[in-house]
Amino acid sequence: MKTINRMMTNVCSDNLVASKEFYTKLFKLNVAFDSDWFVHLTSSNGQLELGIIARTSEVVPVEYQNIPQGFYITFVVDSADDVFETAVKENFQVVEKPTNTTYGQRRLLLRDPAGALIDVSSLIPD
Repeated sequence: MKTINRMMTNVCSDNLVASKEFYTKLFKLNVAFDSDWFVHLTSSNGQLELGIIARTSEVVPVEYQNIPQGFYITFVVDSADDVFETAVKENFQVVEKPTNTTYGQRRLLLRDPAGALIDVSSLIPD
């Protein structure tokens, strides 16, 4: 098997600025690179990466320039409720308010500016 040296998710967006603000304000990601067609975000320790790419960029095949469907991105955080408070304050689209799940997590669902479903989860304290 080949060694994986890095893995990064890229979100196709029609509004890079709005998408950048969504992820940096909710998850405190840092902007490592910012251009008119691509934004590269990283966690403070540099181990997590998220790309935001212009949906109609020439590097995105035309058949993949649609609103995302069939997947969602999960962010595991210390407190889904804290992220919810920020989302409400910033007027981000809440799909489902924080709820306790049967599998021991507190989960919040958001819709990012590109239309992707974002699952924000935290462990339910004992």
